[in-house]
Amino acid sequence: MAAKSAWAPFPHDAKAYAYAGDALKKAWSRLHAGDAEAFPDAKRAQALIDAVGKAAKMAKAETLATELQDAWRAFHRGDFKAAFDAGSALGPLGASVAVKAIGIHATYLVDDDAEKLKRFEQAAKLAEAAIKALPDDANSHYRHAFALGRYSQGLSIAKALKQGIAGKVRESLDAALELAPKHAEAHTALALYHAEIIGKIGAMIGGLTYGAKAAEAESHIKTALKLTPDSPIAHIEHGNILMLLYGDKKEDAAAAAYEKAAKLKPQDAMEALDAGYAKEQLE
Repeated sequence: MAAKSAWAPFPHDAKAYAYAGDALKKAWSRLHAGDAEAFPDAKRAQALIDAVGKAAKMAKAETLATELQDAWRAFHRGDFKAAFDAGSALGPLGASVAVKAIGIHATYLVDDDAEKLKRFEQAAKLAEAAIKALPDDANSHYRHAFALGRYSQGLSIAKALKQGIAGKVRESLDAALELAPKHAEAHTALALYHAEIIGKIGAMIGGLTYGAKAAEAESHIKTALKLTPDSPIAHIEHGNILMLLYGDKKEDAAAAAYEKAAKLKPQDAMEALDAGYAKEQLE
C-alpha cells in the first residue's frame, strides 16, 4: 500500500504556501481555478454528507468541513502524505483531495516506475468509489480520468489500449465536463487524450477507433488556457500537445509554452513542482 511506502518530502520551501486560517478561503478561487473544487465550508460538507447518504450520516458538517480544509492545507503546502491520509480516511467524502495528493506526489516525487503505477492504480480505485458515492460531483469523474490517464502513461500504448483505458478516461472526462463545463483541468486532460492517441497510433486509426481529432485537442487546450492563464500545468500540457501533434515542426512553440510555465509564480506546492518541471525541460 502506498501509505506504507516512502513518501519523499516536498523539496522546496513551502512557507509561502501555508494558507493558515482564513487565508485558505481567500486564496481558494485562485488555488482551484484549474479543478473547480468547491470550498469545503459547512454548507458544502453538509451537501456531501447528504449526497453520500447512509454511509455518511454519522459525519457532522462542521467537523467534516474542518477536516477537509486541513487536508487541503496539507496538500497546498506540499505535505502530500498528510493530505492523502486525511482524505482517504474520509472515504468518498475525502477522495478528491486524497487522489490529487497521491497523484501529484507520484507524478513528481516517486522515481520507481512500478511504485508510480501502484499509486495511480490506488488513486483510480479511490476515484471509482467516489463516482459511485458522489456521481454528481465533477471531480469524482475528473480525478478518475486523471489517475487512469497517469497510470496509462506508465504502460506501453498496446497495453493501455488492450486494457480499454482510453475509453474509460474519455467517459470520465465527458462526465466531468457535462457537470462542470468550465473545468479547466478536464479540458486540458481531454486535449491531451486526443493528442496522445494521435501521437501514438496516428490520426487515421486514432480518429476512426477513438474519435481522436487534432482540432479537438487544440480547441480544448485553448479553452483551458483561457480559463487558467496563470496555471503552469496548462502551459506545460500545451507544449506537450504541440509536440505530440506536430513534432519538430512546433518545437519552438512548445518551448515557448514551457518557458511561460517556468516563469509563472507558483501559488502552491503543486504549481511549484509544475513550474520546476517546465524549467528542467528547458535545460
